[in-house]
Amino acid sequence: MINSIETYFLLFLIYSFLGWSMEVVIEMIKTKKFINRGFLIGPYCPIYGVGIVLITLLLEKYNSDVFVIFTFTMVYCGILEYITSYTMEKLFNARWWEYSHHKFNINGRVSLETLALFGIGGCLAIYILNPIMFEFIHSIPSLVLNIVSIISMIIIIIDTIISFDIILEFKNTAVQLKDNTEEISKKVKEIISQKSALGRRLINAFPDLEMIKTTIKKKINEGKEEYENMIKKVKKMK
Repeated sequence: MINSIETYFLLFLIYSFLGWSMEVVIEMIKTKKFINRGFLIGPYCPIYGVGIVLITLLLEKYNSDVFVIFTFTMVYCGILEYITSYTMEKLFNARWWEYSHHKFNINGRVSLETLALFGIGGCLAIYILNPIMFEFIHSIPSLVLNIVSIISMIIIIIDTIISFDIILEFKNTAVQLKDNTEEISKKVKEIISQKSALGRRLINAFPDLEMIKTTIKKKINEGKEEYENMIKKVKKMK
């Protein structure tokens, strides 16, 4: 069981790196410059690794039906992307990517265009890449596999702690600003850019970043306004 866990963990690492590489190449084609994509500092995007491991575990037994692999890869990865977007927004009061400009989308969090690409990627992983990856991983001596897994896990944990601390800076900065208009995102980016290179990296990685200012004080004021409006309506009725 331990070897199985380590095998899938290494598979997660490989696809996280491949996902990061793909996004970097796409951005280089678009912008003609290198941009370190993803939430984490290192060269990996965990959402790709999680997605491929998930469909590998759940869909491998259906590999005789390419339609099932394609369709359910879209479904599972769509759910994963939606949950990730929703969770990151609630944790940090920010929308990190936006698909509202895509013709078919759900609340701007997922779109048919990206889901179709996930479906193609899932088929590519199941039928072509996974057999190669598993053969490579199984050729690694157990001791080496253990060491690589432990070191990689420690690096990712440290990276996650540092990266989330940087992301919290965005939320804390937004809370301190009095402006509650759409200019808030621009101001937060300007302030964070001046603070650290890692903050600038995150801004470059997510150009569609939009801060959502939701504070307790704001909610209280909105509640007061709603209450006052209700009182006025009652008085008019009298």
